[in-house]
Amino acid sequence: MFRRRFWVSLVLSVPVIFFSEFIQDVFGYTAPTFPGSVWITPVLSVIVFAYGGVPFLSMARTELKNREPGMMMLISLAITVAFVYSIASLFLEGTTPFFWELVTLIDIMLLGHWMEMRSVRQASGALDELAKLMPDTAERITESGDTEEVPVSELSEDDVVLVRPGASVPADGKVVEGESSVDESMITGESRPVDKEPESEVVAGTVNQDGSLRVRVTKTGDETTLAGIMRLVDEAQKSKSRTQLLADRAAGWLFYIALAVAGITAVTWVAAVGFNIGVLERVVTVLVIACPHALGLAVPLVVAINTSTAAQNGMLIRDRIAMEEARNLDTVMFDKTGTLTKGEQGVVGIQTGDGWDEARALEIAAGVEGDSEHMIARAIRTAAEERGVQRASVSSFENLRGLGVRAVANGDTVHLGGPNLLEKLGIDRSDEFVSFADEAGSNAQTVIYLIRQESEVVAAFALADVIREESRQAIEALHSMGIEVAMLTGDSEDVAKAVAEELGIDQYFAEVLPEEKDTKVEQLQSEGKLVAMVGDGVNDAPALTRADVGIAIGSGTDVAIESGDIILVDNNPVDVVRLIRLSKASYRKMQENLVWATGYNVVALPLAAGILAPIGILLSPAIGAVFMSLSTVIVAINARRLKGVDLTP
Repeated sequence: MFRRRFWVSLVLSVPVIFFSEFIQDVFGYTAPTFPGSVWITPVLSVIVFAYGGVPFLSMARTELKNREPGMMMLISLAITVAFVYSIASLFLEGTTPFFWELVTLIDIMLLGHWMEMRSVRQASGALDELAKLMPDTAERITESGDTEEVPVSELSEDDVVLVRPGASVPADGKVVEGESSVDESMITGESRPVDKEPESEVVAGTVNQDGSLRVRVTKTGDETTLAGIMRLVDEAQKSKSRTQLLADRAAGWLFYIALAVAGITAVTWVAAVGFNIGVLERVVTVLVIACPHALGLAVPLVVAINTSTAAQNGMLIRDRIAMEEARNLDTVMFDKTGTLTKGEQGVVGIQTGDGWDEARALEIAAGVEGDSEHMIARAIRTAAEERGVQRASVSSFENLRGLGVRAVANGDTVHLGGPNLLEKLGIDRSDEFVSFADEAGSNAQTVIYLIRQESEVVAAFALADVIREESRQAIEALHSMGIEVAMLTGDSEDVAKAVAEELGIDQYFAEVLPEEKDTKVEQLQSEGKLVAMVGDGVNDAPALTRADVGIAIGSGTDVAIESGDIILVDNNPVDVVRLIRLSKASYRKMQENLVWATGYNVVALPLAAGILAPIGILLSPAIGAVFMSLSTVIVAINARRLKGVDLTP
């Protein structure tokens, strides 16, 4: 709406400015005259006022009703007085109309608000993205044992549904038949698929992986865990407090100051010279120039440049107020999986037995896991690729459910699996492997063993969720800025403690459920802290919206991105530091611009009122308009300097 009205008003303003007597005098030209040409300026000005000025008048009514005068009332005061006086000047001798000042003021205010509104987007898509996790239909098992496809909304408690590999679980329930692993990272934040067997609980919206499951429904509709998360997101969005903009506060003061100065001007001049047209013009001049163009652009210009600068540095701003709040943050809370860590298993340690080295162990292990898409298999293959190790050729591959895998490599039968496999084969580990496993366990790492000929452990691999190198740099930089760092995770206490100690995190919360992530943020806020939440999963969505500043990792889930105030496109925790630095720099520019914009009034208002009239200095409306334009140019140049700010941590 602001964009459309700006362009229309701008086009109509060009003839108004061109035919203005003051502009003709300044630039030394004479506009052509023809029958009716004298009416071009007033008629087009009336149209610009009616079309471009109406939104400000409408919003000023709200400010007046709330008794909170701000930018809208100040703009409305200026354009209304300029409009009424200019129309009256057409019929009063010895008066000068303010038509060109009127239309340019409306144009620049429309431009400022267009830029401002374009930078603000609400997190309204979060609930839609959550809803997308739920399948539309489910395969319900009939009394005869057949399956029928029904809408999820028709499921009832105690219904049994078939969940095929790759399908989403349609409702909360318990497994009654089948074994599989389920990706619950979207809900719990746990990076590893969770094994499911009869009596295991499953959650709506999670994704079944490699086996079929029959699930008895225990919760449907609004009672499911996912629905609960959706309610939390909705409540957190609604709980956002309204933050007054700096420019609004400045405009509120200027509104009262303008009325006061105008009143003093009227009383003083009437007392001095009596009431006449000159006194009326003096009062009108005060009221019109009290609303500087620069004040309308002081914040929006910085916001627009801030937004583009952020985008160039891998940050997308969806909520301007959150961006402004980032400068005051004293606590940054990170989700662990997929944020501080890569959200995928990686080989972090290798132990080999006599006659074996790491290259040989990886060659065999990568060959055995060559065709598997399991997270552990990918981790081993990645480790081999990073070390330049070729996979061994294998045959007779066999998956041992719940135990590991078996294959033949170089004529030997080899197994790859965890402690359960050792127990199944009755194999004892040597002391070096026991020590390796104990150390890995203390660091919350998973250990996988390579077994030769069903009798000998020849290598062991420690796997863990890989910590991003950027995480260390980000946390060190935040600490150097005096900001505390906290971590949330659905993982176990051991995992959380190991990651927190390695990264130097100030406090952590482990085994946290989705609704608890939301309350942990609220808990820190209740201690008087201004909290930013950085996350990437559905389970982070309520916390992202509850936080003072929600920062979503760009490669995360769509719902997390929709719930975040700011998106880190490059998935780099260091961008959190850049964000805070940019927020501080932008705030400085806003302050500087407001000083320039309001500083104009400090000089212009007294001159317009005639404080120096006794010595022959009186500010005319035309000169006041020139000063107004000069203030706008200074604000624009200062805002552009934000592009050169160094955001390097």
